[in-house]
Amino acid sequence: MGRSGERSPRRPSGPPARHPRDADRSRRGAGAGRPRRAAAVRSALSGRSVAGQVFVMNVIIVLLLVVAAAIALVLQVRHDSTVEARNRSVAVAATFADSPGIREALRGPDPTAVLQPRAEAVRRATGVDFVTVTNTDGIRYTHPKPDRIGKEFVGDIAPALAGETVTEEIEGTLGPLVQAVVPVKAADGTVVGLVSAGITTENVGGAAERQLPLVLIVAGIGLVLATAGTAFVGRRLLRQTHGLGPHEMTRMYEHHDAVLHSVREGVLIVGAEGRLLLANDEAQRLLDLPADAEGRQVPDLGLPADTAELLVSGRVATDEVHLVKDRLLAVNQRPTDVRGGPAGSVATLRDSTELRALSGRAETARERLDILYAAGVGIGTSLDVTRTAEELAELAVPRFADYVSVDLFDTVLAGGQPGGVTPLRRSALSGIRKEVPLYPVGRQIRFVASSPQGRSLHTGRPVLEPRLGDAHGWQAQDRERSAQVVEYGVHSLITVPLRAGTLVLGVVSFWRSEKPEPFDEDELALAEELVARAAVSIDNARRYTREHSMAVTLQRSLLPRRMPEQNALDVAYRYLPAQAGVGGDWFDVLPLSGARVALVVGDVVGHGLHAAATMGRLRTAVHNFAALDLPPDELLGLLDELVGRIDQDEAADDGSAPVTGATCLYAIYDPVSGTCVIARAGHPPPALIRPDGGVEFPEVPVGPPLGLGGLPFETTELRLAEGSRLVLYTDGLVEDREHDIDVGLEHLRRALETAGESPEETCRAVLDARLPDRPGDDIALLVARTHALGPDRVAEWEVPNDPAAVGEVRSQVTGRLAEWGLDELAFTTELILSELVTNAIRYGGETVHVRVLRDRSLVCEVFDSSSTSPHLRYAAMTDEGGRGLFLVAQLAERWGTRYTPAGKVIWAEQPVP
Repeated sequence: MGRSGERSPRRPSGPPARHPRDADRSRRGAGAGRPRRAAAVRSALSGRSVAGQVFVMNVIIVLLLVVAAAIALVLQVRHDSTVEARNRSVAVAATFADSPGIREALRGPDPTAVLQPRAEAVRRATGVDFVTVTNTDGIRYTHPKPDRIGKEFVGDIAPALAGETVTEEIEGTLGPLVQAVVPVKAADGTVVGLVSAGITTENVGGAAERQLPLVLIVAGIGLVLATAGTAFVGRRLLRQTHGLGPHEMTRMYEHHDAVLHSVREGVLIVGAEGRLLLANDEAQRLLDLPADAEGRQVPDLGLPADTAELLVSGRVATDEVHLVKDRLLAVNQRPTDVRGGPAGSVATLRDSTELRALSGRAETARERLDILYAAGVGIGTSLDVTRTAEELAELAVPRFADYVSVDLFDTVLAGGQPGGVTPLRRSALSGIRKEVPLYPVGRQIRFVASSPQGRSLHTGRPVLEPRLGDAHGWQAQDRERSAQVVEYGVHSLITVPLRAGTLVLGVVSFWRSEKPEPFDEDELALAEELVARAAVSIDNARRYTREHSMAVTLQRSLLPRRMPEQNALDVAYRYLPAQAGVGGDWFDVLPLSGARVALVVGDVVGHGLHAAATMGRLRTAVHNFAALDLPPDELLGLLDELVGRIDQDEAADDGSAPVTGATCLYAIYDPVSGTCVIARAGHPPPALIRPDGGVEFPEVPVGPPLGLGGLPFETTELRLAEGSRLVLYTDGLVEDREHDIDVGLEHLRRALETAGESPEETCRAVLDARLPDRPGDDIALLVARTHALGPDRVAEWEVPNDPAAVGEVRSQVTGRLAEWGLDELAFTTELILSELVTNAIRYGGETVHVRVLRDRSLVCEVFDSSSTSPHLRYAAMTDEGGRGLFLVAQLAERWGTRYTPAGKVIWAEQPVP
């Protein structure tokens, strides 16, 4: 090469350079070709040439490898023979042990007479040297040598007696051998005898020795073939080196080195460790390398980062353009170890400065494609109109414009259809600085017709204003603000209408201030494409907003507007719809007769209008069933039948989806007795906060979800101390995709333990602790704190089954009303109770009980043991009776009947003045 310790790169493909000896050979003629070739071969094999030295070394190496392989084969054959002997012994012994009749022979009077012929036959058939059967004490019953029968077996039989198969190499009666011992087991698994089979070491080794000639023959053939291959390789090396010796090859490489440094293309050779091994003169000039560059690490040569990275990486590159100082270099790089060469790479450099302009245009096109790609993946990540507009503005700054404003019609922000007469509102504004004097976000704007924005909205086409200072139509929008914008440095503008089909949703404005060149037509086309992509996402968000608003409106119209007035419970609630859409969760607080209150929480699976509509149907049904004063289990049973009928009706209509699942929890709290009766259909259990702050989840039997049918629902009665808080909720509060419901219940318990005493504080604490950032399901939470109706507000009397007792009841009730300060209600109360008690004595059975409650209203209740319910009717003029309930209905605000396990209760309520 001309440089000590370095090699030049491989020469280009083509005819090899001719040596003077080649020219001499060509002049001698073809007649002496064969003697010349023979002489060349003898010269090569003499060791003076590179080919001869390589041939001798390869022959020695091949000889050593063949010898080593032959020895390894012999050892492997011996090992394989031993393994085969073990396997055959185990197979023969196991087969003989499992053969029919062997167990009976072992128990017979003369096992040898039966087993010896069979063992010898097996031995001759299988090629083993012996098959021996022994008893559990190791005494032989069979042996190839009859004189050994009755003697003790040689070998370890303890594992076989334990039921295991044993293989071993021992010194036996036949000499060194390999044997296997297999137990003979009875039907119950006990070992009743042993079978041993084996092969002597002499036979094992004999098998190996019989294969030794074959191994040696194969080794000899391998040696011959390897020598022939080495000779073939030597001849090819001889042709490649032309029989040259080391000194002659050194001289030839010096000639190549001179050529390498005279070409007008840079050549670099870099080693695998990133060290520069060679750089020709042209490479030194193009890269402006220091004089001591060779031998140094490439990153230390002061090259641009991308160029240094390419040279160190060793990757394949073809005409890759790199800017090095003021030159554009086209770099080609290939690895040097493709055909067995040393690790590293060779790179060629060509000056391509004239490609600068073309490269600049390509870079601009690449940047614009990057912007459009980023718009495709970065705009429309949410179905929120305002957020989508903000994503468009943030994406274009500063990659395309210095400031971007997005103005949308107010109706678009609300999800409606855009209208030309409605004003626009600045929905997004992004820029390199915040103090730009453009209209701020939230400002309502009406663009004049002469402004670029007004023209874009009117024509539906983009408008380019390269010089804002000269655009009088734009200045007419707001002359004072326009002057401020121009003074601030904003000098060029592009406005593009946001079009979705035939709808114009708004307008986007791109402002330039930092770059001195104005926007051009190419950038106008890019802005139009960018806005077109964003318009699709904004229109999708608008449509979703409209549908979501409709669904939320429907859902909220179906939920309670306010809690009913009652004294038994202090109630607080929260309802949070899912981010993905409205669902079917609902809750209710329903006042019942006798100052009782029903609490309901339910959940319809799914989201959307169908789930909300189904929720409304179920909630209405619960209201109707609750008016019948049904116990919780019966109410859930009726609700289950209703959901089943809904499924059947909607299954018949192909355009409707059936109810995929619904759950419900129904509880009735009685402030007089302090009890709460609960039943649930597939719903999460309630939580109970005791007055001392302890939290528990009462055991309430869970029934199947509504609509499945076939199983009754069970109730649980809880006794609640005054001040207890009952917490009802839907599964969205305790379940998500990452945690099981047990984990959610434990988190809810911890949140309730730290909650304040009031229901409002409890709701706030639970949502602060459990509410996810973007709930995937609706969340309904209902917290009720209990109050008791004390004995001073309750009056009860047992009434004898005698019509004369009615007057006594009236007298006692009048006295109690006087104590309560309700003398105004005495007359109507006497009439009501007279009618109800008289009917109960006449038709209701043996037991009559009267109870009067003073709550938000005055409640009169008459209990009897009959299950017959009275009905209100119009009595004819000639009827003697039938007017009592009509009178009660006229005097009372409400009245009704509810059933108990012992009979029924007829009640009437009057407003308290």
